[in-house]
Amino acid sequence: MLRHTYAGQDCNLARSLEVIGERWTLLIIRSALLGTTRFDGFLSQLDIARNVLAGRLARLVEHGVLERVPYQDKPVRHEYRLTPAGRDLTRAVIALMQWGDRNLPQEPVPPRRADHIGCDGPVHAELRCSRCGRTVRDEEVDVRGNR
Repeated sequence: MLRHTYAGQDCNLARSLEVIGERWTLLIIRSALLGTTRFDGFLSQLDIARNVLAGRLARLVEHGVLERVPYQDKPVRHEYRLTPAGRDLTRAVIALMQWGDRNLPQEPVPPRRADHIGCDGPVHAELRCSRCGRTVRDEEVDVRGNR
């Protein structure tokens, strides 16, 4: 999918980018998070070439981000549902939305927002320390090797 592979780079981000790091792939995931499940739905929402969409969906199924489930017998048709691994990308998608809202703002308001289904309040991605439980600011994070 990507023109460059990250072979030899021992990096969890590089491994993730091999699966979800292409523009159309992230937009497919966003559409799935918005409730789209059928090929034609993705096609109409994204204005993507059929062959590109088919390839991206197949790759997401191959890597366990989506599952392909039949919804019609004659002819057999499938829909694409988020797996737990796919649903786990919610935080990453929301974090990217927030980044775009802060650094690439559109007036008068952002085109999408994330709300809590339980109370309708806004949802934000945040960093939290698993040891002390505190919310952590970006400048308080030290990314380092684990070995």
